[in-house]
Amino acid sequence: MKHTGITPKNASLEAIGLEGVASAQWNLPPSTIITECILNGEGKLADTGALAINTGEFTGRSPKDRFIVGDDKTTARVDWGDINQSITSEDFGRLLKDAQNYLVGKNVYVRDGAVGADPGTRINTRVISEKAYSCLFVHNMFLRFGAKQIENSDPAWQVICVPDFKANPERHGCRQANVSAIDFTRKVIIVAGSGYTGEIKKGMFSVMNFELPEVHAVLPMHCSSNVGKEGNVAVFFGLSGTGKTTLSSDPLRHLIGDDEHGWSDNGVFNMEGGCYAKTIDLSPESEPQIFNAIKYGALLENIGFLEDGVTPNYEDDSITPNTRVSYPINHIPGAVENGMGGHPTDVFFLTCDAFGVLPPISRLDANQAMFHFISGYTAKVAGTEVGVVEPQTAFSACFGAPFLPLAPTEYAEMLGERIEKHGARIWLVNTGWTGGGYCVGSRMKLRYTRAMITAALEGKLSEDDMRIDEVFGLKVPNSCQDVPSDVLNPRETWADKSAYDAAAMDLAQRFVTNFSQFNETATDAMRSGGPRVAVSAS
Repeated sequence: MKHTGITPKNASLEAIGLEGVASAQWNLPPSTIITECILNGEGKLADTGALAINTGEFTGRSPKDRFIVGDDKTTARVDWGDINQSITSEDFGRLLKDAQNYLVGKNVYVRDGAVGADPGTRINTRVISEKAYSCLFVHNMFLRFGAKQIENSDPAWQVICVPDFKANPERHGCRQANVSAIDFTRKVIIVAGSGYTGEIKKGMFSVMNFELPEVHAVLPMHCSSNVGKEGNVAVFFGLSGTGKTTLSSDPLRHLIGDDEHGWSDNGVFNMEGGCYAKTIDLSPESEPQIFNAIKYGALLENIGFLEDGVTPNYEDDSITPNTRVSYPINHIPGAVENGMGGHPTDVFFLTCDAFGVLPPISRLDANQAMFHFISGYTAKVAGTEVGVVEPQTAFSACFGAPFLPLAPTEYAEMLGERIEKHGARIWLVNTGWTGGGYCVGSRMKLRYTRAMITAALEGKLSEDDMRIDEVFGLKVPNSCQDVPSDVLNPRETWADKSAYDAAAMDLAQRFVTNFSQFNETATDAMRSGGPRVAVSAS
């Protein structure tokens, strides 16, 4: 077997049943991986120096094809249902064996790294992939090892990524030819039938979401985070399209991470070593840090090009609206490279309310924070998904339901405990519509949102200058520097006040209806954080 790059002392794939591969390229430097990608016909260099690839049929995650092995370790702990689907250990074993057989005689790329910047909870991980670009993605997104760390690497988890291998639903217990399966006993993840790189990192994020609370009493969070010059840490939760990456990429603050974090007794820590940002409609004016990070070493996915064939066209969504780029976090000037921060002073829940109802910023108490954390609300608008022609509510528990093996109320309880212990201020920020709903009002100006977040971080939004929202019971500032006062009160921005009242009551009802699914496991404190109006739970 051929070995190249830096090899660990235990540089054997026999433990994972891959002794039959033709060659294994171990821990190659990024320049060599990029060369391999080009020689393999997997991608080409853009004029920025970034490698551009196409992930094939799948340009996003496939949540319905994610499975967890049900066994003695998981059966009683996992919150089984539409999100956490069970696969038997026997079916996983056959899938693993067939993936191993598929790689016999093939070249593979092996990368040793880790997930979790906190040394006490870090998980050493080895990823074996058939595509060179998958290896570059892992280099960008996982914590990178130095030569000594690689030599002594002893992975606790292993990921096998085989995009061209097609699963058999009857033999492997899955739904179709693509599958992402997690075995907490074998400590193995298999990503098969899909070349979308996000499946790799979200597989390990699911592992962290199970093991951190279970083993270390650490809260895992699907969020971005940054820190100010004075050391005040901010955390930003939000679903796709709410501004999580944009708002955390602040040139006046230092980025800790853009997507996955833990909150331990020591503070917030990044789980990753890089960023995975959307690039659709990207511009140097709107997101200069991300735009400038797209250089040699970055990996562009599924983008279009201008006529010259090398200049990225970030407005091109002909392949997918979910165009992406991954890059090491040191591509962002001033980023916190050790991934560690203190306890957050401020936590922001970002929502894109297409109904134009929620205030642009409001203060939550601990009970309201747990309620809105469990709700994980945003709205989809026309064009974001096939068949969406008018605004639709989208609730994703803890702003990351597809990655949560445990019951959402468990994570919410941990959040509530940390809020009380460390005194974090909690804010709900509406980056969506004002002056009416979608097609009537207008999108909240980014400069207003940035001004409100800055004021919150600087402690300039005093509770003495706040009113109580009559429908949702949230504290809303009456004034904020550089933001018109009428913008702070959404009802005042609507020409038809009765239409606003009806829309607000309708959204409140949707919150209550959605939350009813958690009533059995939610505490009285969590339930009390909902809308302050007489709406039914059915």
